[in-house]
Amino acid sequence: MFNRLALLLVICLIHPVNTLALSAKSAILIDGHTGRVLMEQNARERMGMASTTKIMTALIALEEGDLNSEVEISYFAAGMIGSSMYLKSGEKITLLDLIYGLMLNSGNDAAAAIAEHIGKDMETFADLMTQKAKSFGLNDTSFANSHGLDADNHYTTAYDLAQITRRALEIPLFAQIAATKAITIGMGENARTLVNHNKMLSLYKGATGVKTGFTKKCGRCLVSSATRDCLKLIAVTLNAPDDWNDHKQMLDYGFANYKWKSPVKKGDYMKAVPLMGAEYDKILLYAGEGVELAAKSGDVIKVVYDVPNFVQAPVFNGQRIGSAQVLLSGKVIKTINLIAAEDIAPTNEDRYKKTYFYIFRELFRLFR
Repeated sequence: MFNRLALLLVICLIHPVNTLALSAKSAILIDGHTGRVLMEQNARERMGMASTTKIMTALIALEEGDLNSEVEISYFAAGMIGSSMYLKSGEKITLLDLIYGLMLNSGNDAAAAIAEHIGKDMETFADLMTQKAKSFGLNDTSFANSHGLDADNHYTTAYDLAQITRRALEIPLFAQIAATKAITIGMGENARTLVNHNKMLSLYKGATGVKTGFTKKCGRCLVSSATRDCLKLIAVTLNAPDDWNDHKQMLDYGFANYKWKSPVKKGDYMKAVPLMGAEYDKILLYAGEGVELAAKSGDVIKVVYDVPNFVQAPVFNGQRIGSAQVLLSGKVIKTINLIAAEDIAPTNEDRYKKTYFYIFRELFRLFR
């Protein structure tokens, strides 16, 4: 009996389970800083995602496209069924404005226009989306189109979609667009006022995005993000009849149980390593990037170093010299580079040693 209880405790620690009463068939809450799972319910099952597809569409458009470029709208794009920003065949609009129409109005026409502009056709762009997911290490996601209308081989999981969203929110302009409640784009007779379909921006304190979705086959799908006291959370539900309430519960749970921690900040002094062949006898190493995470009360944060026994001069400012792993309750959360913060030249004596070594090495190679 004791062994069974111990095994159950280990499983719960490794895979956080849902104790909330959610309507969603699939749901997940993650730490927006690290991607760590804080709560999940059937989050690894492949399911349809409806218009939450457009998170990846926007991510690729922002990374691959010229935002100021003019896109001429094709007959195919203008004729897309479903939600729309009401594009007309032959009109010209900037890629940036298309992304606003994609994310706020959930424009299927905008999604098709973006796919044609960047990928030349829908199939090529959809393949680019799938490959991008795989580059994130997500193998349970496949895209057949850029808009999210039902199609064979078009699916994701709540887990994968949360991780895609975390990557997208790392792009400042994506985060800005996802948090926009309303905007007027274009000028004169081409002006359009777009209103965000995501009610979470008004319903929930600290909400910062992200995207709604619905088809009869997929049901109601929602991805939300929120920030309070520096803590960033991302929630995903797939096929959730009561999604607004589901997300409120999930985010409330996250903010009630986790706090923002920053055990390492970029530029922090981390460790000293012996230095050979220079005026100084040691070199100071600094954090090449910061670490932020969600932690519960009682969580133990530890830093484990992987550095050489010594460093030989010369050393250059910004040079990577080892790394450090940040562990949360024994689990690696992030690995960061440790770098030198100054140039350190070798002593004259050491320069001579290196010169003599080079000459003898070349003579040995010549006469052996």
